[in-house]
Amino acid sequence: MNTHATQAPRNSVWVPVSGLTIFAIASGYLMSLLPLTLESHQLPTNAASWLASVYYLGLLFGAMLIEPVINKIGHRLSFVSFITVLTVSVALMMVNHTLTSWLLSRFVAGVAVAGVFVVIESWLLIGDSKEERAKNLGLYMTSLYGGTTLGQFGIGLIGTTGALPFIVIICLLAMATLPAMAGKGAQPKVEHHVSLSLRQILGLSKPAMVGCMVSGVVMGSIYGLLPLALQGNTTNDDRIGVLMAVTVLGGMVIQPIIGKVSCRISKSVLLALMSLLGVFAMGIYLIDQSYSIQIVSLALLGMSAFALYPIAITLACDGLASASIVSATQVMLFCYSVGSALGPLAANRFMESQYGLMGFFFAVLLSTSVYMLIASLRTKSTVVAQ
Repeated sequence: MNTHATQAPRNSVWVPVSGLTIFAIASGYLMSLLPLTLESHQLPTNAASWLASVYYLGLLFGAMLIEPVINKIGHRLSFVSFITVLTVSVALMMVNHTLTSWLLSRFVAGVAVAGVFVVIESWLLIGDSKEERAKNLGLYMTSLYGGTTLGQFGIGLIGTTGALPFIVIICLLAMATLPAMAGKGAQPKVEHHVSLSLRQILGLSKPAMVGCMVSGVVMGSIYGLLPLALQGNTTNDDRIGVLMAVTVLGGMVIQPIIGKVSCRISKSVLLALMSLLGVFAMGIYLIDQSYSIQIVSLALLGMSAFALYPIAITLACDGLASASIVSATQVMLFCYSVGSALGPLAANRFMESQYGLMGFFFAVLLSTSVYMLIASLRTKSTVVAQ
């Protein structure tokens, strides 16, 4: 049992939101940049999947270590510290172009980003009611995805070669620390925080855990390999940037809809429906790969992929006391990280196949929709039996 920040006062919300938004712009640009800049730095293109996987392995590792840091120095300084570590990792990639150095840098970046996520989620997502939690979750996701969408345009505006992209990302990350450094009185209130026991963790919703893991599989592959897959259909960096931005924009647009619908229908059913939306999106992409169809299908894929995590995490937190939310959130981030670490490696096997990365998304999301439908039927049977 620990003391932990679990509720942010209203006047401090601008600090994590503004910092998160700038961080997301830098992170979105960096994630799409890396697969496209490998060749210009004399690195093999198949290293994209390894860079993505080692990053998410760092995310997984970091998800288990962040809470003591926050307890020790607080949310505000933790945010600044994790962003600083991430900045150093990007600077190392800029000056050292060996694959070993890049893999190490991406692992360290994953640990730092796990810290950013846990800090922001515990700063914003803890509320006294489901309505407040949903509102803060929407604010969190909109800031994250909105910033990530803007970051995609860096591919066309700034480019993918040389040191300039890394310099821009470093500057953006430095700017992301300014709100936290300026808002000295914005530290969340410190309340009682209860860490979940192993038995309680195992008792969390299984569809929620699967949903977070599948979200990691799909999201890790989108950020790690989708730019490379799109490059196979077009050599125009501007178009790749637009298609990546459309994917993330689809995820941002769906957030307020998800927030309203999730209160009215079963979340496991909603997870199944969003997975089926992704199946439909990949189906039309595989049939017709014209630019206009790519835009539509990738926007729908974004809606599907980016909806899974918020739905799953709210499903996991349903019925939990406010003091246990942070611990549950860390468990869900761990599940997401496992999927994110394994996803690009599994997806890489599909890259050389006839259906490529889109076929991988189709298979994963179809399997998930079937599982979620079965899980929802089992839940209904249990309720009826009781």
